[in-house]
Amino acid sequence: MTRPESHKTTSQFTQTVVEGELTVQGGQGELSLVMEADSIRKAIRRIAHEIIEQNQDLSRLVIAGIPTRGKIIASRIAAHIAEIEGISPTIGIVDVSMHRDDLATRISLSALEPTELPMDLDGRPLVLIDDVLYTGRSCRAAMDAIASFGRPSRIQLAVLVDRGHRELPIRADFVGKNVPTAFDDRIRVRFEETDNVPDSVTLVHEMVDHPVKPAPSSPHS
Repeated sequence: MTRPESHKTTSQFTQTVVEGELTVQGGQGELSLVMEADSIRKAIRRIAHEIIEQNQDLSRLVIAGIPTRGKIIASRIAAHIAEIEGISPTIGIVDVSMHRDDLATRISLSALEPTELPMDLDGRPLVLIDDVLYTGRSCRAAMDAIASFGRPSRIQLAVLVDRGHRELPIRADFVGKNVPTAFDDRIRVRFEETDNVPDSVTLVHEMVDHPVKPAPSSPHS
């Protein structure tokens, strides 16, 4: 079976990236295409099916995305649920900027976006959506933000990519793809709506230059 291909550009040159293979090296480090557009579409649709299976009353369901790209995934999941079941869940936004536990140490803050959740949030199931699950701190901040609006009957977490390295006891209920990463790696998610490029998920492995040790001197030199 032929694997999908797309073209990626580094600061030095362009190469073809085949999904799952490291084929590009340049100024941005080593790039690996983890998911291309069709893989992302299938993963999001599968997550929508799993959410339907685990939530009986879809008319009361709230799908809330964390900006920026979690918001896009939330809209796509809600559209799939409406297409499959004929019921449109409520779409919300949960901004975590002012609920982070590292505000004092951050050099700059992301742009604030108003949190939008239904007034009758109490007792309603909510699925929190993010693009990448990493340390778990954004999810914790999102739950703090949600608690200031009401008390859902339960909160589930759906992510497009789980890259590991958790720092808090948080686990996603729905995962598009688990991607093993090193601590210094980055996961780069791009969507057509926000980035004007085809949908993709790329693993960026930073290239670290290690000093070359001099060869040991010959005892006869």
